[in-house]
Amino acid sequence: MLWAAVGAAVASALWGGGVVLFGKDSAKADLRGYTVHKKLCDTADLSAFKDEYPKPDEHPTSYLSDRASLAQMYCSESLDKDDDDDSSSSGYSYAYVSVQADLHRRSDPGPEFADQWKSFADRGTEPTEKYDVTPMDGYGDEAYLITQDSTTSATGGSREVTLAVRDGWMTYSLTWNGYASTAESEDNFPSLDKATGWVEAATKATLPKLK
Repeated sequence: MLWAAVGAAVASALWGGGVVLFGKDSAKADLRGYTVHKKLCDTADLSAFKDEYPKPDEHPTSYLSDRASLAQMYCSESLDKDDDDDSSSSGYSYAYVSVQADLHRRSDPGPEFADQWKSFADRGTEPTEKYDVTPMDGYGDEAYLITQDSTTSATGGSREVTLAVRDGWMTYSLTWNGYASTAESEDNFPSLDKATGWVEAATKATLPKLK
């Protein structure tokens, strides 16, 4: 009985010590000062798109899901030319911009972040379905630029630019989608390089405002 009692006491001590040890080693969410914003559409700085798309979206889509392990903020706005711009009636594309920012409070998104966005390069079988994925410097801990151009001379198509950023346990993405109805609108249809400039500028302006 004595040995049993001693054994139980030792086991209890080890267990208690283990709990303390694991508690010290458990990772704490590295949010880098980023905080929850109830209306991401009010917080995000999308002024980089205004010269090309001066017509405001009167009814943007925005939501916040703020839970114990994960806070998700989302905003989507339509982008369009001014009503008085004749290009809108000549088959000019519509465009959209969406922003998402997530605060990971209990798990580090780092180990999966790169593969999550590099996986876009595995999608599609036709040339117009393929995505290009490029690592980017100057944004948080790691960032990737993901682009796709599905336009053809026969059917028009779409172009897409996404900049995805991880800064500590905060993940962020901003996507521009432009749609052309016909090849005749090509002169007015923004190139991937031009859209990339907007996406980068909007990201640089928005990230500080998320803190």
